[in-house]
Amino acid sequence: MKRRRVLILRAGSGAGNNLIRSLKAGDPALAIVGCHEDRFVLKKSPADRNYLVPPPSQRGFRRALCEIVEAERIDLVIPTDDVSVGTISGLRGRIPCRTFLPRKSVIERCQDKYRLTMFLRRRRIPAPLTYPISDVDGVEKLFRRFPSGSRLWCRVRKGSGSFGAIPVKNPEQVRSWIRYWQKMRGVPARSFTLSEYLPGRDFCVQCLWKSGVLVLTKMAERLVYVDTGSPSGVSSTPALARTVLEPHVVEVCAQAIRALDASASGIYFLDIKEAADGAPCITEVNAGRFATITNIHDLAGKYNMAAMFVRLALDEPVKLREACDFAEDYYLVRSLDTLPAVMHADAFFEGVRRT
Repeated sequence: MKRRRVLILRAGSGAGNNLIRSLKAGDPALAIVGCHEDRFVLKKSPADRNYLVPPPSQRGFRRALCEIVEAERIDLVIPTDDVSVGTISGLRGRIPCRTFLPRKSVIERCQDKYRLTMFLRRRRIPAPLTYPISDVDGVEKLFRRFPSGSRLWCRVRKGSGSFGAIPVKNPEQVRSWIRYWQKMRGVPARSFTLSEYLPGRDFCVQCLWKSGVLVLTKMAERLVYVDTGSPSGVSSTPALARTVLEPHVVEVCAQAIRALDASASGIYFLDIKEAADGAPCITEVNAGRFATITNIHDLAGKYNMAAMFVRLALDEPVKLREACDFAEDYYLVRSLDTLPAVMHADAFFEGVRRT
């Protein structure tokens, strides 16, 4: 059998390296090539071979990508962040290998969190009540659309890792926050939204689809966040997460993907927060890329989702008894400058002495 060969974009980054580790664990025979536009980041890549490429925004990127694909006989290219997903989506049919991505219109809708939220709410799929901010002078009126005294959530429509996000209690906090981002980061007021604050549990559901069929799904709960000093106090980047199974949450996620595309294919991961009454609300749908914490979805349970993705992308036969794969009491432990660890709860006290 021919050795399958994949190209990982943004190799050396946290998301790229975690995906490479999962692929190596799931299929040691897989040949993995990495590329990145930053030579210092690329140096950390654990891929079998690595290439320095121009930034995706530059004209030379496509030519460099095609040269790598031809030289390395690449079967499949896998983007690992929103920018590379958008770039590869636009290059479909113009690079000499396979991609396995959702439709371009789906990717574009999901990368705008406000558009996505409105799309879901119009279809009665639970998502937080959200309003766009057009200018700082209109914030007072927006506050009056929510119950008096409510804590609200202000965030940027695009980006990841709770980019530009903060909990707020009054209009002045919103105005000050937006003005700061305008002056210091060049982010305009119209890039922000204001939504209801969701105080409940925080879930990540990652799922694989092929031609409208849910092939595999796994779920984790974020328990403790990596402390980056962010004023939001939360992030999609947990320091501690555990495997969980909440069938009603999985079903809500499946409804959302089917609404986005009845013929959905590729990888999706969804962020879900519970409202005060415990109802799950979808806050993000990340179309076309793996979660940075993909290791907990790949290294716990019967099936390695990253390896399964490659098989589906290359039209290899896949037979699973059921789509939902759950392994109880597995945890992901992460921190800066250390490799993520996935282990069963029983392993936490192995080799550890009590004082």
